[in-house]
Amino acid sequence: MGSLETRRDPRVTRSSLASPGVTERRQRLGQAGEILAAQHLVRRGFRILERNYRTRWGELDIVAFNGRELVFCEVKTRRASAGHAWPLESVHPHKRRQVRRMASSWLHDRPGHPYAQALRFDAIGIRLDAAGRLVSLEHLEGAF
Repeated sequence: MGSLETRRDPRVTRSSLASPGVTERRQRLGQAGEILAAQHLVRRGFRILERNYRTRWGELDIVAFNGRELVFCEVKTRRASAGHAWPLESVHPHKRRQVRRMASSWLHDRPGHPYAQALRFDAIGIRLDAAGRLVSLEHLEGAF
């Protein structure tokens, strides 16, 4: 009789073990925050060049241009309820390095991007109430 062997299925990830409803809600929350962040940038005179650019290090949320600066923007969205951390608290040093790598990848993959006098890394924190309405938007220019 052979021994039973336990193997980990590489397709099963920690997030895929969470209930589908929770994952879908988190994705919708993130998408809602990114839409609000993009609208905020457009109101401030930016043109959105790209959203959700995928790299091997993760996803670059927003790339925007205002005629002078090329801005790589990390968006963090949270529910505005007791016990939830402020969105920008999660932009830690590892995430900053990751966004820089993704920006480098974007610059390499998009040789026709507009000329910019400067590159900037911003962070936008969005807080939404239980109904999905905007409670606060915090935009840190040159956050890292």
